[in-house]
Amino acid sequence: MTAQNALLEDHSLVVRDGRILDILPSNIAATRYAATAVLQRHSHLLMPGMVNAQADAAMLLFRGATAGAPAIDRIVSPEFARDSTLAAVAEMLKSGITCFCDRSYFAEETLRTANEQGMRVVVGMPVSEIPTPWANSAAQSLTRCLGLRDKYRGDPLVSTAFAPRAANTLSEQTFARLVTLADELDAGILIDLHQSLGEISECMEMHGVRPIERLWHLGLLTPALNALHMVHLTAADMSLMQRTGIAITLCPQWDLKFGGSLPQIADFTAAGVRLGLGSGGAAVSQDVWGEMKMVALLSSAWDGAHAATRGGAAVLGLESEVGTLEPGKWADLCCVDLSGPATQPLGDPLQQLVFGGGRDIVSDVWVAGRQLLSGGELTRLDWPEVAARSAAWAMRMNARG
Repeated sequence: MTAQNALLEDHSLVVRDGRILDILPSNIAATRYAATAVLQRHSHLLMPGMVNAQADAAMLLFRGATAGAPAIDRIVSPEFARDSTLAAVAEMLKSGITCFCDRSYFAEETLRTANEQGMRVVVGMPVSEIPTPWANSAAQSLTRCLGLRDKYRGDPLVSTAFAPRAANTLSEQTFARLVTLADELDAGILIDLHQSLGEISECMEMHGVRPIERLWHLGLLTPALNALHMVHLTAADMSLMQRTGIAITLCPQWDLKFGGSLPQIADFTAAGVRLGLGSGGAAVSQDVWGEMKMVALLSSAWDGAHAATRGGAAVLGLESEVGTLEPGKWADLCCVDLSGPATQPLGDPLQQLVFGGGRDIVSDVWVAGRQLLSGGELTRLDWPEVAARSAAWAMRMNARG
């Protein structure tokens, strides 16, 4: 994913200390390096690990609730968030995802759980003025954010960002404090933006401007901002987005499922906007194969694959570390089997990967050089145990009386 449509055949990728050391023809690699372990995949394609730039890992088990389940509100807890995250990690690894971003009021549980499983994670730390399970006030929210950031500083698998919910949810004073902290710490900000017409109308009524304009007046529209959804945009909104260099994470399947519209994907790609892909919520699959196909259909296969890998890394501020196969970057890798019916006979690997591929062709996954999926099987996570705990939570959610 460094040069458009570049494909290296019969090559080897060499990993040392979790990072990519070299990429070279396999016959040369065999003589140049004395490897301690060699894994051969003859009918496969090795690509950068995919990035889910907006998952809903901590709440994934809500998908097991039936309509009108009576106990949902009572069971949300750190334990629920932990087991949800474990289930999400299993699903994402088996889908070829090596890094995900999550926002919930149980940020530390999500971070700790993903870290224990060796998954790369970006945690959006909640910033709220109303009481939540995370904090009771904006001041306490920011204090907890700083504490969590300091606790995991230096861990190569962990990144953090500030995560106010939307442009209408905080006062000018809180946003001003947030901007100052983000600038001082060189931290990212994640926020839902122009997701619905209701959100836009509410902002117009409360503040007299559209949400993106409010964030611009408050100093939030910088390259450090990752705007999620961005469905309903005017020409003026698009111009402001381009001028300020913000990043965008698209969640098209989520938006369509809940009555929204498709974002202006072709316009985004034509404008060179940093684009990542997210599943969006627990009610949809936590992989990004479907989102990749949607971008490809409205733009190109290259743009779809780029958004699912390098683009996802870029919107999360990780492009210098992951997202492409280059010496010096972390070995976050996804290996897919192209020998199956959906990708044979093989003509254009990129086109067939994007339009014919899916989670079923993922064979192996590495994060920072550690193999977490081998031959389609999880190497570290105990799926039968996680599945049993997930089923128990579903029973509790749907229990009557």
